[in-house]
Amino acid sequence: MRSDVTTLPGSPERPNEDWAAAALPASGAGGTIVLLDGVTPPAGDDGCVHTVPWFTARLGGALTELSASRPDMPLFEILARAIRRTADAHRDTCDLSHVRTPQATVVLARWDGTTVEHLVLSDSALLLEAPDGSVRAVLDDRLDRVPDEILRSREATDRLRNQEGGFFTAAADPAVAERAVTGTTPRAEVRALAALTDGASRWVELFGAGDWTDCFGVLREEGPSSLLRRVRALETADAEAGGIRRWKLHDDATAVYAEL
Repeated sequence: MRSDVTTLPGSPERPNEDWAAAALPASGAGGTIVLLDGVTPPAGDDGCVHTVPWFTARLGGALTELSASRPDMPLFEILARAIRRTADAHRDTCDLSHVRTPQATVVLARWDGTTVEHLVLSDSALLLEAPDGSVRAVLDDRLDRVPDEILRSREATDRLRNQEGGFFTAAADPAVAERAVTGTTPRAEVRALAALTDGASRWVELFGAGDWTDCFGVLREEGPSSLLRRVRALETADAEAGGIRRWKLHDDATAVYAEL
């Protein structure tokens, strides 16, 4: 296995809320990657005394340990246990019932000699490259189905957060794990994979600089750092030209690339 991880903060004034890890068992037989994109809360109370980076570090650490040490456990159960473990770490000090309690998107991938398992929750992306070079994107598009006018309203967004008919993120309720997009692929059909937070997937999804196959080509030939530099250049050029307007010019951006 060869892996490469790169992350960039959206702003030097704010801590990076993304979290990523790649783990390889000592036997070399398989591996796992974990990618989280912490959800930046709007100004105001979220019921928690902890920061989003605290939450993503706790959840990411639990996901990495469990996915690497419990091959008998399916990924949705690993996510449920990691959410419960993280909630237990601060339920005595924080209001975990608050709709904006710290939360994150999740990408998990794990493989052994025969199978590649995947789990995606919310708007981060997982890319699987086949031996013939074709690329399949595994996406949870429920957030994309929410109209922009709703997302511009805090109250309207909160009514859809972790609700049926809305979208789901990993917060304090382990039951959300059952809402994740999951599946398996024969190991022989995957030669490499990549995970992207939405700050990195902007190259495809916001700016249309290429499709997922083109994006994977950049990751393979130039590495994740090159993809993130390309995203930053597009964001800056677009802002200078008075183009696409987002609620923040730059987002935390993280890309993980792994050859199996």
